[in-house]
Amino acid sequence: MDIHQVALIGAGAVGSYFIWGLSESMGSAFALVAEGERAERLRKRGVNINGKVYFPEVRTPEEAAGADLLLIATKYSGLREILPAVKTIVRENTIVMSLLNGVDSEEIVSEAVGRKPIVNSFMIISSQRENGETWFDPDTTWGLQYGEADSPEMTERCSAIDAFFRNTPLHAQFHGDILKQEWEKYLRNLCYNIPQAITGTGVGSISDSPYLLDYSRKIEAEVRAVASACGVPLEPLDRTVVRSRKAARYSTLQDLDAKRHTEVDMFCGVLMKKAAEHGIPVPYTAGAYDLIRTLEEKNDGKFDYDPEEMAT
Repeated sequence: MDIHQVALIGAGAVGSYFIWGLSESMGSAFALVAEGERAERLRKRGVNINGKVYFPEVRTPEEAAGADLLLIATKYSGLREILPAVKTIVRENTIVMSLLNGVDSEEIVSEAVGRKPIVNSFMIISSQRENGETWFDPDTTWGLQYGEADSPEMTERCSAIDAFFRNTPLHAQFHGDILKQEWEKYLRNLCYNIPQAITGTGVGSISDSPYLLDYSRKIEAEVRAVASACGVPLEPLDRTVVRSRKAARYSTLQDLDAKRHTEVDMFCGVLMKKAAEHGIPVPYTAGAYDLIRTLEEKNDGKFDYDPEEMAT
């Protein structure tokens, strides 16, 4: 099993990492999948990454059908709407990797193509996206994390993934316990992204404020309880390990800063759904969901009240 043709859906912060690493070296063997107005915009404007504009091959799902590797890097909110494209692209030997954070994107993709083509994966990347430009440090980016959900072994297709990425500037790492790795990343996202987004402060505030630290730990307890019920017991977070500058603003807060809607459904929403399935109360996560949704409404202008308006 070899990987020669690669298709990518999604040209945001995560997709940009692969456009940066594959579009020039693979040429027409690498394609960005898009249709209609979006496809024309990508052909005309390209994708601005680290100060350089890239013009990858842009193909329809029909033109990309039969790719050896399909990478899915859409926003969580747009995942279901691209399922018909995924179904069109996937053939018998296509490997599918959903690069989204969270713990249920593979479940959603399997609705279109079944579980067989999917290799579980997620990304570790610190990036900034402003005014249509994406910035990241290629040297410090951990990159693609992947493995088989039902086996700790380096299977034939995982070996093919390993061999492919070894010949690129992209970083990729195999895990024999990929489900645990996905849940651990999910745990960190909920414990850091969410409290930070609510307060609008650098991530250092979670360790520097005893109140915010306590709130983060309460969310952690809820995530760990749900993970255990889902068959993935997690160790307590090692909060002595500092991975970012104190001023760092993670993806959820970046979205709020830019007045974009967040991926709170992927974080809090999914945990609330899985908790309900197992009868586990998650009041701190549910409260965070309501608050972030309210901040989205604020950004949408819902509370731009006229100060001169008389109370009635």
